[in-house]
Amino acid sequence: MMKGFGLTCKLMNKQMMSMKSLFRYIFFLGTLLLLQYCKPAPPAKNQFATAESVKEVIIKVNDKWQANHSPEQRAFWDQSAYHIGNLAAYQTTEKAEYLDFTLDWANHNQWKGAKSDNPKDWKFSYGESNDYVLFGDWQACFQIYIDLNQMDPNPIKVARAKEVMGYEVSTDENKYWWWIDGLYMVMPVMPRMYELTGEDIYLEKLFEYYSYTKSLTYDEEAGLWYRDAKYIYPKHQTNNGLKDFWSRGNGWVIAAHARTLDKLPKTDEHYSDYLNVYKSMAKALKESQQNEGYWTRSLLDPEQAPGPETSGTAFFTYGILWGINNGVLDQKTYEPVVTRAWSYLTKTAVQADGTLGYVQPIGERAIPGQIVDQNSTSDFGVGAFLLAAAEMVAYLEK
Repeated sequence: MMKGFGLTCKLMNKQMMSMKSLFRYIFFLGTLLLLQYCKPAPPAKNQFATAESVKEVIIKVNDKWQANHSPEQRAFWDQSAYHIGNLAAYQTTEKAEYLDFTLDWANHNQWKGAKSDNPKDWKFSYGESNDYVLFGDWQACFQIYIDLNQMDPNPIKVARAKEVMGYEVSTDENKYWWWIDGLYMVMPVMPRMYELTGEDIYLEKLFEYYSYTKSLTYDEEAGLWYRDAKYIYPKHQTNNGLKDFWSRGNGWVIAAHARTLDKLPKTDEHYSDYLNVYKSMAKALKESQQNEGYWTRSLLDPEQAPGPETSGTAFFTYGILWGINNGVLDQKTYEPVVTRAWSYLTKTAVQADGTLGYVQPIGERAIPGQIVDQNSTSDFGVGAFLLAAAEMVAYLEK
């Protein structure tokens, strides 16, 4: 009897042990499931913006600008800079009104820059009258005309570009781009002319003209460019005795490199020359960016003209984004740069009504004491912003 009772107890103990093991196993599995489903989600990539939110900002800023400005303006550098950005905004948003605005501007200008028809009178020093046909500020419009022709071919759109640029490259002169803004105005025209005509002379002259400007204004040690010969250190210095690299001027340059490389055949013998300078600039700009995301008007001396400036910042944002999008800049290294810059552009520069503020007025240097505030805006500044925003959409959609 006692023996049978002992056996029963042993069996019950075994069952209890099995139950405990089962409960422990169930608890273990439950814990694993709880950890799996309750652990914090990994941060979403590119939380700082979405492609759709950037498109909304493009429309907000560009609609505001066009509501208050007529397309019937001259085809000089400032308007051309706007229309380069406006065309990028059209290609990104597909808003037909944007394309119409630029077409109206081009037709108003008869698809020309400066309008003199006598090559004997054509000049390339600074000038705003119609005889300064060879001055780069009157040639920036050819970028837009050629791009519009590519979208919808019509010989009238590119006839003047062929006439002027064909004449220019037939001369022995190589000092056409004597100031760095000229790189943005005309460098990207040259590979477009090559695409349009198939003539190698445009790529040859591109490097010849570029080499002259580079020899005059590029500081290889800093990886940045002086605005022109009169600003070269130590002849010219900031108030603190530093090298004075003007923000928007260098914005023109990095954007010029991006827009040129974007069209230049990779087989071109000088492709790596442009690319190496571009990469050096990107590195220098990364190091000179302010913590708030913007760049000051004098890149290496923030005290020269402190505070935010939008046109240079927008061009730098575009230029660096282009490099990331095209695989020539490391995303991990440069994404924080464009993230901070975009935060400044959308949270500080863009005002509630769509006005783009903090754009330094027309000039050529960082001017101590010059007021640049939320009410400071311009056509070229809006163009730079639209170009950067369109490139941001391309980045986010990737």
